[in-house]
Amino acid sequence: MIDLLVVGGGPAGIATALHAAAAGLEVEVLEPRRAPVDKACGEGLMPAAVAALRALGVDLEGRPFTGIRYVDGRHEAVAAFRSGTGLGVRRTCLSAALHARLSAAGVEMVDRTIGTITQTDRSVTAAGVTARYLAAADGLHSPIRRQLGLGRPSRRRARYGLRVHYGAAPWSDEVEVHWSSHGEAYVTPVGPDLVGVAVLSSERRTYQDQLAAFPVLIERLGGSAPETAVRGAGPLRQRASARVAGRVLLVGDAAGYVDAITGEGIALALAEAKALVRCVVADRPDAYERDWRRATRSYRMITEALILARGPLHLGRAIVPAAQRLPRAFEALVDALAHPR
Repeated sequence: MIDLLVVGGGPAGIATALHAAAAGLEVEVLEPRRAPVDKACGEGLMPAAVAALRALGVDLEGRPFTGIRYVDGRHEAVAAFRSGTGLGVRRTCLSAALHARLSAAGVEMVDRTIGTITQTDRSVTAAGVTARYLAAADGLHSPIRRQLGLGRPSRRRARYGLRVHYGAAPWSDEVEVHWSSHGEAYVTPVGPDLVGVAVLSSERRTYQDQLAAFPVLIERLGGSAPETAVRGAGPLRQRASARVAGRVLLVGDAAGYVDAITGEGIALALAEAKALVRCVVADRPDAYERDWRRATRSYRMITEALILARGPLHLGRAIVPAAQRLPRAFEALVDALAHPR
């Protein structure tokens, strides 16, 4: 019987496996997808995520960015990171780097689907593997969360994300967030001649229709051609009633997700992975719920506030002007997102 079975080979799953291996645990990863794995995401690693990945020995290459710029057509507000830099990294490059580090750590990745999970008071079994604990890192629409009855419906209007890459030289050293009445567009520099543009909205329209709501962004793209096909994700909000069910612990997007509006997903997943392994080593799975809430508190509070302002309160148009008028408050907000505590 191994110590930990990790289901999912994304950032949350591989980080969990690397922390487990470093702690001396016997760990195995189940992942049916072949690397590198792509996903619709903003591809901007916040400074905390960059530091956490490098601490795990993950070799990262990408385009540095120094802060966040909010744009609404008439107003702009910029906040530089108080410490560290972010990194724009193609999701496929991040996936390849994580898989390479996992292989170097001697952790086995098995191409197998999960199937039915069974548990006793001392072990958990899935896909023919028995372990003391199972880490469910199987993504936004986690089948394990659903199988264990931990999913909860959301009463709010669903939001979705769409991403395309353009062959354009980055025109800024920041990640730009363009705001409109329809949603947000995130521009992340990911290479010397490549930017990713991800659009978040509750309106189900084509990517080009979504992009039309951001004329300043269209002007900055300057007629650049798309380099990749549209890739989508959603509904983004996913609720879980708990992060622990017996000897199964949820980590990353599987543990619950509010929205991508703050761009913190990978940084949070890395913090959760470290907390999960700490609880497994201590043989205290019950402590993980408390640690998860502590690790995600600032993200949940800030993200819920922005979504509330964007939605029922109809204050979306005031966000960028407020950030421009209150630069210190905006810098504090960005610092909280860059270095979640």
